Amino acid sequence: MKQHILVIGAGFGGMWTALSATRLFDIHGHNDVEVTVLAPQAELRVRPRFYEPNAHQLAAPIGELFDAVGVKFIKGAAESIDVAQKRVGYVDASGNQQVCSYDKLVLATGSRLALPNTPGVVEHAFDVDQIEQAVRLENHLKSLVNLPESKARNTVVVAGGGFTGIETATEMPGRLRAILGDRAGIEVIIVDRGEKVGGSMGDEIAKSIAEASIETGVKWRLKSSVVAVDDSGVTLADGQRIDAKTVIWTTGVRASSLTEQIPAERDHLGRLHVDAHLKVIGQEDIFATGDVACAASDDIGNFALMTCQHAISLGRHAGNNVAAQILGVDPTPYSQPKYVTCLDLGAWGAVYTEGWDRQVKLIKAEAKALKTQINTTWIYPPAADRVTALASADPMIPVA
Repeated sequence: MKQHILVIGAGFGGMWTALSATRLFDIHGHNDVEVTVLAPQAELRVRPRFYEPNAHQLAAPIGELFDAVGVKFIKGAAESIDVAQKRVGYVDASGNQQVCSYDKLVLATGSRLALPNTPGVVEHAFDVDQIEQAVRLENHLKSLVNLPESKARNTVVVAGGGFTGIETATEMPGRLRAILGDRAGIEVIIVDRGEKVGGSMGDEIAKSIAEASIETGVKWRLKSSVVAVDDSGVTLADGQRIDAKTVIWTTGVRASSLTEQIPAERDHLGRLHVDAHLKVIGQEDIFATGDVACAASDDIGNFALMTCQHAISLGRHAGNNVAAQILGVDPTPYSQPKYVTCLDLGAWGAVYTEGWDRQVKLIKAEAKALKTQINTTWIYPPAADRVTALASADPMIPVA
């Protein structure tokens, strides 16, 4: 009977895991292992772009890709992991409970925005964490034109001044003008606990964020936080009120709750601690990748972040190494010492940095061109051609 590698999740980590494992088996001429991906959809949802308009278009089909390389796909949502019996319980496309057995498991179920207990957030705030939520926000924005002219209608509050909050906010003036017209008194406000504009991103990149905020008209309410949300705006910690029909929450990401079903140590974000080969520490037959893996990216104390930049490389390594374990060949230790960012800043352009201290290398139009290339080409799946797809899954290919 063939051995079975089960990959849960079809995001960046999961897709590249399946391709990379298949690649190594192909190199060794080994066809006695079945690689299966279990996920709700046979598509790669391009999450880094969900702050953009037309979110419904930001998913790339991968069913033909899996067919081309011989990866089996199961449409379903995983609900339980029985480590002792090596079984995963899931709900299939018809809503029926099913069970899938495995010899090796790779958890690649990603992360979710963890909404706080702040009153009104769940009921009234929007987010761009998942494609359904991004579409919900877009539909809401389009509906604003049907409301009477008011300051609240024309105002968007973005809670959180991190990467997602900044990209969402600086894109928002253009999105609103396309809907409400150039004469509308649009106001976009980022509410952030920091003491300076873009402070959480580092001193050098903060200069570009501040300049872009001024040019795009994005305002910052610093040293502040949202303590309540209702259908007409937010209340801040100091008691001030901002009237706004649109509140977007961008803070508090946490790894998939399925990590809690694996007996192993997790970090404060719920990610499973893994060794250099991405095997869950204490579990011989379970690997973790992407946003559910707490993995050292270098030997000087940096760890992979919950970004597609890291998930792509983590996926390629996890797939290679789970296959290597079955084949009895040397694994490839995960290492990703180069860290870059390319932050979209709306009509101003973008800013590209290198290093964990985010040294600015490109700004404005040059950085925007790079960001566009990343978002529309580099992070998308390879072509549904076996040779091309497997070659692209080599873990030694640099991601940045």
